[in-house]
Amino acid sequence: MLSHLGPQFPPSEHPELLVGLDRPDDAAVYAIDEERALVQTLDFFAPLVDDPYQFGAIAAANAMSDVYAMGGRVLFALNIAAFPEDLPSDVIADVLRGGADKVREAGAVVAGGHTIIDEEPKYGLAVTGEVPRDLIRTTGGAQPGDTIILTKEIGTGVLIGANQQGAVSQEHWDSAVAQMMTLNRDAAEASSEPDLAAGVHAIADVTGFGLAGHLHEMAELSDAAIAIDLGAVPALGGLAEAVAAGFGSGGQSRNREYYGARLTIEADRALTTFEEALLYDPQTSGGLLIAAGIVEAPHLIHELQQRGVTATPVARVLEPTVGGRLRVFAPEKPRD
Repeated sequence: MLSHLGPQFPPSEHPELLVGLDRPDDAAVYAIDEERALVQTLDFFAPLVDDPYQFGAIAAANAMSDVYAMGGRVLFALNIAAFPEDLPSDVIADVLRGGADKVREAGAVVAGGHTIIDEEPKYGLAVTGEVPRDLIRTTGGAQPGDTIILTKEIGTGVLIGANQQGAVSQEHWDSAVAQMMTLNRDAAEASSEPDLAAGVHAIADVTGFGLAGHLHEMAELSDAAIAIDLGAVPALGGLAEAVAAGFGSGGQSRNREYYGARLTIEADRALTTFEEALLYDPQTSGGLLIAAGIVEAPHLIHELQQRGVTATPVARVLEPTVGGRLRVFAPEKPRD
C-alpha cells in the first residue's frame, strides 16, 4: 500500500533522511548536522486497561519506545487524542496526566497536541527525539555470532484479553501493567555505553507483530538467519494459566497466519499453545531486542541487570542469508 510513495521521494533528493520508507524500521531518522539526527515517530491506540491514568502512561511509554529502539533520547512529544463528547472531563484529564507524567519521566516535555471527537477513546503521542549519528541503531545490522537479548517478558496481548474477562489474578495483572508502563530508556542507554556501543549492531522493539514478527524483520533486514531458543523466552506471570483457559487475541492469530509461513520450526513435535503465544502474541509497550556481539553481549546483559532491566538471551544470529531466515528451536520437553 505504501509502495507508490517511494518514487516520489528518491533518496538522492533527500540525503538527510537516513531512515525512511525505503526499509521498514521503528522510526524515521533525519540528519540535522554532521553529528546529530532527529528521530520522529507516532503511535496511538484505544484503551487496553480500565484505569485512565494507566492507559495514558502505557500509550506514552509505547510511543516513546520507538525512539529508544533507534538508540535515541526523547526531546518532546505532542498528544494525539480522540474522546467521546460524553466522556467525563476528569477521565480525559487522567489520560492526559498519565501520558504527561511518563513523558516527564523520560526527561522530556509534552509541547502540544490535537484532539478530535470520536465514539471510541484513543490516545498516543507524536514523539521527537535526538540521536548521535554514530549511535543510530536500526532493525537491520545484526551480524553472525550476535546474541539477541530481550528486555521484557512476553504475554501482554493474552493477559489484556483475559483481564477483560476477569480471568487474571490482581498480582499478575499489576505486574503486566507495571511492565507496560516501564520505559525502554534504561535499556537504550545501556546499549549506548561507550565500551558497549560498538558491539551493539541492531535494535528493535517488540510490539504488535510479536516476537516472531520482529525477529523475522530483523533477520530479513540484516540478510541473516536468526535462531530463536523458545525454551529461553521469558513469560509474564499468569500467561500459562490464561492460555490454558483458552485466551488469545485476534492479533496473535494474524501473526501466526502470516509469520508462521515464514519461519522453520526445528522440533520433532508440534508447538504447544503456550509456545505459540510466546512466538505470536502481540505486545503492548514490549521490550527491546538488542543484537550484540559475542564479546559485548555478556557485559551488556550485566549492565542491563545492574540497571534493573530484564535481560534474557533469546536468539542468536547464524550465517548470512539473503532475505533473512527465522528458525525456531523448541525444547525437548514442551512448555505449557
